[in-house]
Amino acid sequence: MHRTHAALLLLALALAPGAAAAQLTLKPAAGVTFSDVTRDPQSGQASGKVGWQAGGTALLGELLYLEAGAFYARKSTTITAASHGVDFDGLTGLRVPVVVGYHLIGDARGFLSVRAFGGASAFFVTAVDGRGLSRGDLEDPTYGVVAGVGLDLAFLFADLSSEWSLTDLSTLKTVDVGASRALYLNVGLKFPL
Repeated sequence: MHRTHAALLLLALALAPGAAAAQLTLKPAAGVTFSDVTRDPQSGQASGKVGWQAGGTALLGELLYLEAGAFYARKSTTITAASHGVDFDGLTGLRVPVVVGYHLIGDARGFLSVRAFGGASAFFVTAVDGRGLSRGDLEDPTYGVVAGVGLDLAFLFADLSSEWSLTDLSTLKTVDVGASRALYLNVGLKFPL
């Protein structure tokens, strides 16, 4: 079992005793992504662009909470490496964040609340857009660390989070662009159950 999977399993087991009495809130959302890589390839350049994501999460708890979800996401980063025939425009895939959060102001049932959260994420590539790189040339999945803040207003919410990949994007030494960095802004609705 991978260390990330083991850590997530331990976290779930630690929070399980309080889960039976905790409130569950479903949060469908859509938003934009801003992604880039940590370095330019040897014979080219990389630049971040705006992408998108749609999906949702389930929040379990009130003041202290566990939130997990799945988003179909487009990470747009232009990577060109002319000497290696690479003209990469981005990738799409399934993003799976799992975070622990805390309501700094208010709680899950209140009209207004401000949250802070952090945790881990995984990104599973489903498609690659461009020439010169294929799914087999990319790490899949990639794992990352997530931190962010959220604002809840009645049945609406907005989340802003940053993700730092722990895994290099490309498996090719000739197109070494380092790790992915992303900023996510989501807005959506809350449905307490």
